[in-house]
Amino acid sequence: MPRFGRPIRITLPNDSEPIPDLAIVKPLGSRYLSQHPGPADVFWLIEFANTTLSKDLNRKKEVYAQAGIREYWVVDLKHQELVCFGDLQQGSYQQETHHKSGQVSPGAFPEVAIVVQRLMRV
Repeated sequence: MPRFGRPIRITLPNDSEPIPDLAIVKPLGSRYLSQHPGPADVFWLIEFANTTLSKDLNRKKEVYAQAGIREYWVVDLKHQELVCFGDLQQGSYQQETHHKSGQVSPGAFPEVAIVVQRLMRV
């Protein structure tokens, strides 16, 4: 059963358990009753940032990349911009794109079009 509006912890290899603002994970059902999703279970993570923007764009990006999270998005509420990190290679994101309008599709679901401006309305 999908878990909407409820925080989900992610277990990372460094034994940390961050709680991203939005986690799109594999539907593994009852498995999540005994353990949190790990990097291999995560399609992509989204953080909504205003006062935490620098941390989300730097430290969290590094932690998620080193852990093997394939795609990471930061919704910059202050500047009304979506920053997408992808193309994970050897613990580092090779691609960074900035969007103020239009539509964006996550790598795991290229058929899904997300309207950038709708992400700014939290």
